[in-house]
Amino acid sequence: MSSFDFAVLVLRISLGGIMAAHGYHKIFLGGRLSGNATWFERLGMRPGAFHVRVAAGTEILAGAALALGLFTSLAAAAFVALMLVAAWTVHRPNGFYIMSSGWEYTFALAVTAVCIAVLGAGEFSVDQWIFGSTPFDGWTGLVVAVAVGAVGGIGQLVAFYRPAKAEAA
Repeated sequence: MSSFDFAVLVLRISLGGIMAAHGYHKIFLGGRLSGNATWFERLGMRPGAFHVRVAAGTEILAGAALALGLFTSLAAAAFVALMLVAAWTVHRPNGFYIMSSGWEYTFALAVTAVCIAVLGAGEFSVDQWIFGSTPFDGWTGLVVAVAVGAVGGIGQLVAFYRPAKAEAA
C-alpha cells in the first residue's frame, strides 16, 4: 500500500463517517426527525419534514459512498450540495468563523470532498474494485464534484428555500 492510497483511504473514511454521522443524528438523536423538521421550517426549507429526510438520507448515503470509495466524484458532489445549502441557510448570517457558528466548517467539508474527487478514491476503494480506477477523477472529478454539487445545492435553494419575511417596524 502506498502512502498516497493510505492517506486517501483515511480521508475518505473520516470525512464519509462525519457526514454519515450528521445524517444519523438528524434521524435518531437530538430533536430527531420531528424536531429537525421544525428547525428546517424555521430556517426556510419548506416543507421541513420532507427536507430533513432528504438531508439526512443524502448525508448517510453520500457519507457511506465516500467512505467506501463508491462513485467518489458523485459522492463529493453531494457533499458540495449539502454544504452549500447548510452554509446558506444556517451559517451565512454568522460570518466565516466556526466559533460564531459561521460557514467555515461547511466550507472545509466541501473542499475536502472535492479534493478527494480530484485525487481519486485510491487503491482500496469500491471504484477501484469495480472500474479499475476512480471514474471522473483528476480535472474531470473537480468539474463533476463542483458543478453537479453547485447545481444541486443552488437548485434546492431556488426551488424550496422560503425564509420568513422580516416584520416591518
